Amino acid sequence: MDTSELTSVPSADAGTEAVTGPQAFRPVPRTGVIFVTHEARRLGYSSGHPEWCNLGQGQPEAGPLGNAPPRRQAIEIDPADHEYAPVAGLWELREAVASFYNQTYRRGMPSQYSAENVAISSGGRAALTRAVASLGNINMGHFLPDYTAYEELLDIFRLVTPIPILLRRERAYRFDVDELRREILGRGLAAVLASNPCNPMGKLVAGDELWRWIDVARELDCTLLMDEFYSHFIWNAAEPTVSAAKHVEDVEKDPVVIFDGLTKNWRYPGWRVTWTLGPRRVVEAVSSSGSYLDGGCSKPLQRAAVDLITPEHAAAETAAIRAAFEPKRELALRRSRELGMRVDREPDGTFYIFASLADLPPALADGMAFFRRALEKQVIVVPGIFFDVNPGRRRAGRLSRFRQHVRLSFGPTIEEVGRGFDRLEEMIREQ
Repeated sequence: MDTSELTSVPSADAGTEAVTGPQAFRPVPRTGVIFVTHEARRLGYSSGHPEWCNLGQGQPEAGPLGNAPPRRQAIEIDPADHEYAPVAGLWELREAVASFYNQTYRRGMPSQYSAENVAISSGGRAALTRAVASLGNINMGHFLPDYTAYEELLDIFRLVTPIPILLRRERAYRFDVDELRREILGRGLAAVLASNPCNPMGKLVAGDELWRWIDVARELDCTLLMDEFYSHFIWNAAEPTVSAAKHVEDVEKDPVVIFDGLTKNWRYPGWRVTWTLGPRRVVEAVSSSGSYLDGGCSKPLQRAAVDLITPEHAAAETAAIRAAFEPKRELALRRSRELGMRVDREPDGTFYIFASLADLPPALADGMAFFRRALEKQVIVVPGIFFDVNPGRRRAGRLSRFRQHVRLSFGPTIEEVGRGFDRLEEMIREQ
């Protein structure tokens, strides 16, 4: 293995044989989960393989779960739904999404969302890509670490200048509203992109703190692009779900755009039904971008999603998630520490542990080396370097700030999570 793989972010074909092809195409890197899954498949992994433990998994359990509503088993397709759907989405689904936010987060507030404040898209990446494609020639802040797919997203649209904001490990990744104000003013930010709760370390901005973020954004006219795909996986907040929608004063004027969908919070990742929620002007822009980027979401799946987007269904699903995932969170935290890993911040949300390997034996103290050795035990993890979002490799320096970290998922069943940590323990003891 090339030793450069241990100290730098891997390229698109890291660990694979050289591939030649038409010179018109550039190498396109895979995102973290896609990269590690690809490498595992080369060694025999497949989804659901009984011999493998996927602690790199970026999706929750998608099957029956405790007292959760029954899983949808079949979809009836209206003959008219063989046609294209509107790029902005089916009106009925847009209405359902707006009603869900109004009933869940905005009861009694004079400003309410309508269907015109919602655009439907085919997956979270598609929703985010539409939004970034709609931005002007601006500086946009993004946090380090954060979701791996942001890296290419922030690189391909050259009007947007990505500005990194480092969250410091020694402060448990805290970032207060005064720091947000300073970054917006000092760096001339017109937008800030953030996952909340944050992937990979599970940091959550909620309650009065989230209200203050939105108040500063409103005052300084800095758009908050809030990726809320894990917002029902909440462990330490007063409320079971969190959304910036609760703190928006005027849905047409406040610079807040929210992204969510069935992917995580409803546990239907394969449906690829997601939405963008924001001012009508933003929805019109992202829908126009969708007309040339992706053409819209599946019409039959949108139709089937309408009756899932209700406060009652979401509340029952969220309760089942909490009952099933809190024990897995405690298991993952306990086993990580028992194995000698450091957890600088216990996750407030998501189903991930972002663990430091710095105290492990030298051969395993690097995220990429740890990942390679774990594959030999048929365990998948995600090296921390993938969350050091660096669009276009603009930032200097070969070493990633997070090269001694891995992200460990407790998205699989508790049995699979336990087996995965057993094998990691065996791997560490062999050193």
